[in-house]
Amino acid sequence: MCCASSDDNSTNSVGVPSFEEVQDMVEAEFDVEESFVEHGVPTFNVKYREDSKEAFLRLVNKLDSLELVPILRQKNEKNVLRIITKPSIKPDKKIVNVALFCATLVTVFISGYVLAESDILGASLFTGAIMLILGTHEMGHKLLADKHDVDATYPYFIPGIPYPYGIGTFGALIKQKALPPNKDALFDIGFTGPITGFIIAAIVTAIGIQLSTYGPADPEGAYLSVPLLFQFILMLFPPGGVGEVVVLHPVAVAGWVGMIVTMLNLVPSGMFDGGHVARSVLGEKKHQLVSYAGIILLALIGWWTMAILALFFSAARHPGPLDDVSELTTKRKIGAVVLVGVFILSVVPI
Repeated sequence: MCCASSDDNSTNSVGVPSFEEVQDMVEAEFDVEESFVEHGVPTFNVKYREDSKEAFLRLVNKLDSLELVPILRQKNEKNVLRIITKPSIKPDKKIVNVALFCATLVTVFISGYVLAESDILGASLFTGAIMLILGTHEMGHKLLADKHDVDATYPYFIPGIPYPYGIGTFGALIKQKALPPNKDALFDIGFTGPITGFIIAAIVTAIGIQLSTYGPADPEGAYLSVPLLFQFILMLFPPGGVGEVVVLHPVAVAGWVGMIVTMLNLVPSGMFDGGHVARSVLGEKKHQLVSYAGIILLALIGWWTMAILALFFSAARHPGPLDDVSELTTKRKIGAVVLVGVFILSVVPI
């Protein structure tokens, strides 16, 4: 899961070297119809051309050296370009990331130790599988943020309540310290985490099922609802043994957890990964509607706690990218359809 912390509503006075200097840089990239200062912010009504997406990226780079940021929005059928002061960014305290990572290792290991019935190897494999799924997911976000020059932290792992009341972690997240430059970047950052985590979860599940066995049904045992992907993998790579039910190895349980993580992150609400993707594909107004649809879906399949959390995240408007006018590329729109399929394959009803 990743989140953005900036807001496009900043209207602080911009301490520019001169309005004329900023205007010259804007006019070098855009056809300016009108220029003025609004609440101390240099503002330009510009024409949008076929090359304006690239022009905006060039303007971002030019203004960066002046500690300024351009924001492009449509307002009253006009393309309004505002130049604001670049928000100050606090340096990362990587000791916090390391401490949370170590704490999560401990709580997840305790869960694995109980699941594996005091088997240290099983607990270690469970811990490694969970941390690999979460770590791959978050590093997918981080790498794409770096690719698009979006300042973002390294993953923060969140320790949780050990089994049987939890799995030892509440997941992980990164924090974006700036807005993505355009819808393509917003999509890429939201897309890469779930898709990489999904692939690793599928691989972990396949390995875990091979380590599992069929056995007799236990009237007092705990039974899991599994997603479609889990069922497909079970058919393709059936475990050994004879019996009525599959006795899951802790690694298979880790794969199941990874699919839940993928499902929850792909809910198209608020600042969830699915919310980033939906915001880039649908725009602001339609994304708000889809956000509430995602919350209702979570409630219908039994994830009431996450539905409430999604409702909380949806209360704040998604800030969108810096350039909220340019269109998303076709291949990314196809990628959004792929994510819908990934979500369907990962749904785990309670």
